[in-house]
Amino acid sequence: MKHALLISAAEKGLELLYQVLEANGFSSVVFVRSTGEARRAMIDQSFDLVVINTPLREEFGQDLAQSIAENTFSGIVLLVKAELAQSVSETAEESGVLVLPKPISRQLLYQGIHLAVASQKRMLQLESENNRLQKKLAEIKLVDRAKCALIQYRQMTENEAHRYVEKTAMDQRISRSQAAQDILSYYEGA
Repeated sequence: MKHALLISAAEKGLELLYQVLEANGFSSVVFVRSTGEARRAMIDQSFDLVVINTPLREEFGQDLAQSIAENTFSGIVLLVKAELAQSVSETAEESGVLVLPKPISRQLLYQGIHLAVASQKRMLQLESENNRLQKKLAEIKLVDRAKCALIQYRQMTENEAHRYVEKTAMDQRISRSQAAQDILSYYEGA
């Protein structure tokens, strides 16, 4: 189930927004009228998409959009009057906020929401890949520390230390990082 947050001080155009969100597969749409309500909703729940229909009551909405972009992985669409769209997009799009001019056609809104959702999925994939690489890097650092301990305390060459870590992991049927941690515990605890 995809979740969307719709922020709009005005009632005009809400029906179109709901229809397009539904057509894009959003079965859960939370509607709020103010920045404060939006911030509270973001604390309570995560959203795949945030649509901000500017201007809002307390602020224009651009700062809110950029704040959401910096702190979440939500796709963000900022609806702005056509005469302001170019100037707003120059700064907002650097944060990953998609700016669409109003009045807006159903087709353009549909495409914009579709693009924001695709961007959000891509960001989540990149975050997942980043986490995987961070774990791999941590494992490499741990194994290297264990090899250094073997070189220092057992006077092994680097190849011998590498082979020792690999063989220990295979013989004990544990991961290389666990084998390295065990080696470090033994030598650093001594």
